[in-house]
Amino acid sequence: MSKLINKIAVITGASKGIGAAIAKHFAAEGAKVVVNYASSKEGADKVVKAITDNGGEAVAIQGDVSKKEDVIRLFEETKNAFGGLDVLVNNAGIYDYLPVEQITEESFHNQFNINVLGSIFAIQESLKLFGENGGNIINISSGASKSPLPTGSVYSATKTAMDALTVALSKEFSGRNIRINSILPGIVETEGSTAAGFIGSEAEAKFVSNTPLGRTGQPDDIAKAVVFIASDDAGWITGELISVSGGVFGF
Repeated sequence: MSKLINKIAVITGASKGIGAAIAKHFAAEGAKVVVNYASSKEGADKVVKAITDNGGEAVAIQGDVSKKEDVIRLFEETKNAFGGLDVLVNNAGIYDYLPVEQITEESFHNQFNINVLGSIFAIQESLKLFGENGGNIINISSGASKSPLPTGSVYSATKTAMDALTVALSKEFSGRNIRINSILPGIVETEGSTAAGFIGSEAEAKFVSNTPLGRTGQPDDIAKAVVFIASDDAGWITGELISVSGGVFGF
């Protein structure tokens, strides 16, 4: 398969979960992949090994996207490794579900700094590497941007901000051949959702019962959609908020 043959892609937060799945699927489709991670070098190295063992090309590069200097270095090392950039996937993100009475300055700023400001930093640096053929930016948002959940007010606000960023920049990039879209996953079984106690809970069972396709999503479900949006097959799609949620978040 070669939907992304010779494309160079940076995927932030790719040491596990959805990001790791995206990295593996991109490589399987021919892309050269930068597996970004903030702290889990072991996880990132495992993703790179899985890719290279299957004949793909990938490197792991550390960088906390909330820190401008780290993001600058991430893209400098990307250029050194592969020579340029075609696709940026803003996947790095955190969530902290808290009742409004318990929201702290630290929790608020951590979520906005990583989920929103980090995406802006990465976009700024990606624009410096996109070549004459333009570029492609994919923001991993959430169905929570349109259907916020109790105790998820700040997290949902960060994802709504990402969606607004997507639409605004699609217009700002007019004439530059740069596409930008948001993918809005539903409930996905990842290390994070498992560690948080959601997988196997009554809450998961309720979501599944309300999901037309009748199951919890898997990282591969999201990765396959991201591959399509990254490919030339989606060349007429920009500024869109695309729900990939099994129908539970049908907007």
